[in-house]
Amino acid sequence: MLRRLLLQASTTRRLAGAHFTPPSSPPLLRYRPLSSSSSSTQIPETHLGDNPDQPSATISIDRSGLCNPPAHSHEPCSDSELVKHLKGIIKFRGGPISVAEYMEEVLTNPKAGFYMNRDVFGAGGDFITSPEVSQMFGEMVGVWAMSLWEQMGQPGKMNLVELGPGRGTLMADLLRGASKFKNFTESLHVHMVECSPALQKLQHQALKCVDEEGMADTAEKRTVSTLAKTPVSWHATFDQVPSGLPSIIIAHEFYDALPVHQFQRASRGWCEKMVDVAEDSKFRFVLSSQPTPATLYLAKRCKWAGMEEIAKLDHVEVCPASMELTQSIADRIASDGGGALVIDYGQNGVVSDSLQAIRKHKFVDILDNPGSADLSAYVDFASIRHSAEEASGEVSVHGPITQSQFLGSLGINFRVEALLQNCTEEQFESLRSGYWQLVGEGEAPFWEGPDEKVPIGMGTRYLVMAIVNKKHGVPVPF
Repeated sequence: MLRRLLLQASTTRRLAGAHFTPPSSPPLLRYRPLSSSSSSTQIPETHLGDNPDQPSATISIDRSGLCNPPAHSHEPCSDSELVKHLKGIIKFRGGPISVAEYMEEVLTNPKAGFYMNRDVFGAGGDFITSPEVSQMFGEMVGVWAMSLWEQMGQPGKMNLVELGPGRGTLMADLLRGASKFKNFTESLHVHMVECSPALQKLQHQALKCVDEEGMADTAEKRTVSTLAKTPVSWHATFDQVPSGLPSIIIAHEFYDALPVHQFQRASRGWCEKMVDVAEDSKFRFVLSSQPTPATLYLAKRCKWAGMEEIAKLDHVEVCPASMELTQSIADRIASDGGGALVIDYGQNGVVSDSLQAIRKHKFVDILDNPGSADLSAYVDFASIRHSAEEASGEVSVHGPITQSQFLGSLGINFRVEALLQNCTEEQFESLRSGYWQLVGEGEAPFWEGPDEKVPIGMGTRYLVMAIVNKKHGVPVPF
């Protein structure tokens, strides 16, 4: 059945069961955009005025898979509140701010941050993620969580933590799929790490939560998901999640939104790329004239990589927030037991220049109308590994493997077969499209609809890594 479903084209494509081989070089795009046209552009790099001899450089942005040309949103108009805020910071500092600080403000500013006050997911939003593609994704993550729970000795109480849960779709599908396994669901306390009030409300709805009165000896209320009768709590940061219980931590498309510092090789050495205000009051990139605090993290990343790998690069991205979060996760797993699953687009090595902005499924200029587009960067999986291993000798790191290998080994082929047994024609089309997007590679061979909506497989674009307490052994399917 599955063979008939997916191999309707004259050319047979490899599927998840065959374990796709990753491309020799990582793609330069995240999967979130929906369109599929291709072009490239060059953004000129501006240098600080006190270095007239500084050689010019360019930043290349790959627009493959995206509509062209990018639509700039700015008409002649007054600055937005976020733009005024950013310019105020630069003016107060008396100089430019780092790309990381710019990124953090754009995404999580309490009043105008991209994620803070609206739903940015799905076809009607700015990008689509794997849980929005098919229920099978959350179900397979649930299979992984239950497998690790069994390896942990089936603890009676456990924290199930999701970082950056989006709409709550992944957790909802996980709990719904696991609801028949009472011993597992009764052990759980779900913790959603989410700083956006708007997304917290969507997650509350997705998990079908109800607020119950607390016990007689306490005035506190508790929130319970009716999907599996599991208590649910929300936290702004991971550090706020209570410790003391073994934890399974899920980070799907979370690391890519952590702020990155960008460095460019110049005649005087590595210089951090900064955001400044030009004479025409528009934002521009400049290079720092002096070493910055983030240079310490650059030195650490270069040490991990080795001179040969760094010598080939003119740009390097480092993410101190990723290093520090990974260390916190590793410390928690080492002390309390459990494991973490990281799923994201990225590469197993130094990331050179990947920061991108996406608005309504299209690439746009990173500095255009800040707060109206998603900013994200490739995840440096090698840095995650080094950070975890440096934090604790009690944890082991596994992977990365491709998303196709991960989902295929956990049984997504069998799951799609079961779902196809009783489905409508419309559901049939949705299932095969969703299956291809999750585990396929490139354009789907069976598509007969509009070219701009052809399903694009992300089976090899996304990588999966696990961090677990060594006493639990090797997690499936690594």
